[in-house]
Amino acid sequence: MAAIVYLLCAVTALVCCVLLWRGYRRTQVRLLFWSSLCFGGFALDNFLLFLDRIVLPSVELLLYRRSAGLVAVGLLLFGLIWKSK
Repeated sequence: MAAIVYLLCAVTALVCCVLLWRGYRRTQVRLLFWSSLCFGGFALDNFLLFLDRIVLPSVELLLYRRSAGLVAVGLLLFGLIWKSK
């Protein structure tokens, strides 16, 4: 059951990434660009979680998972700060 939840979270974040990217391509609003990159990072984070817990339980991927999440939030934060200037 956990595997299904991990994969659904990854797919949901990926769908959000694609929809935000499509919105950015249509309107050229920069915040949509940074948000799409953020959700792409969240999708990677969730996929790495699936790999860490289900596929490769003997390999520790915590550092890579946390790095992906940190980069994703950092991109969104950068976009928000850059947009406010």
